[in-house]
Amino acid sequence: MKTYQVNEIFCSLQGEGVRAGTLNHFVRFSGCNLQCSVEHGPLSPGGFDCDTEFASGRKMSAEEVLIELQTLNPNCKNIIFTGGEPGLQLTAELADFFHGSGYYLAIETNGSIDLHANGVTLDWITCSPKVAEHAVRLKTASEVKYVRGYGQGIPRPTCQAKYKLVSPAFNGIEMDRRAMDWCIKLINENPEWRLSVQLHKFVMVR
Repeated sequence: MKTYQVNEIFCSLQGEGVRAGTLNHFVRFSGCNLQCSVEHGPLSPGGFDCDTEFASGRKMSAEEVLIELQTLNPNCKNIIFTGGEPGLQLTAELADFFHGSGYYLAIETNGSIDLHANGVTLDWITCSPKVAEHAVRLKTASEVKYVRGYGQGIPRPTCQAKYKLVSPAFNGIEMDRRAMDWCIKLINENPEWRLSVQLHKFVMVR
């Protein structure tokens, strides 16, 4: 039986992007191919620290994940695959299994893996690049979302999407006012972009 390394599973409101406020199961896979930090480097865009623990985990089959979802909230039929980088583990087989079980499937990915080339079918793709644009392998998504610290310019996305969003960097759980004002300035100058804030931090949910 195939298993996946899962860091955690929980049910909460989506806090970011166009789908903010919707109820979802979050399936967080262990592992990432980047190391985001304030300092720019080959595995980090710089400007913010990664605030997610994704190193630990447990091996779970698709059936075991499904049982946990049904136990957590049988009324919720939305899944967001996240990480770390979920594209490292998400397969067409796993996506097909949950579609067949009646779930709407979304993903939050850094875009370094071409999900389409891997045959993965999803209902919503959030691409939040953490690498230079030439290293982004995912070419289309539902939305692209970039974290911006003070002074960082408007992105020029390689990945094409209907919705384009910038999100101010946070200092832990506190909003960085300078980053927020900077993102608003970017949108004033580039009105095809939208502001995305980490709503879950304001309302204090997972």
